[in-house]
Amino acid sequence: MTGIIVFILRVLLAASLYAFLVLALYSLWSELRSNQRLAATHKPPPLTIRVLDAEAEGIHQYNLSQVLIGRDPTCELSIANELISAQHARLSYHHNQWWVEDLQSTNGTFLNEERVYTPTVLIDGDELRCGKINLQVAFGEHLGTNS
Repeated sequence: MTGIIVFILRVLLAASLYAFLVLALYSLWSELRSNQRLAATHKPPPLTIRVLDAEAEGIHQYNLSQVLIGRDPTCELSIANELISAQHARLSYHHNQWWVEDLQSTNGTFLNEERVYTPTVLIDGDELRCGKINLQVAFGEHLGTNS
């Protein structure tokens, strides 16, 4: 009789462990799905870039998570200037911030007159220099109202 009771207790313990594992895995799976949906709907704030050079002056607005700056016509911000590399710099939005990264350009990328060697966080109103071309970045559309 004692053997039957021990067997029943073992089966109940095994069943409760499996139920716990299933519940834990389902909880993890539903949390991952909700985080994935949240990340898919999160959009970067609009990025406005003002070109402050007389040759290529203009205001450009982007609703992308990445903006390539360079001489190549496939770049989002294409500037025809011999001092700018084909793919000079990348502005990207991740970790809830805009970042600037030099793409091993020949003449360098400068943020507020300091050379960019590693990806660096941008702040609203920062000035970039690619080659000899000066740019001003803003988050949102308020730069567009000044011209």
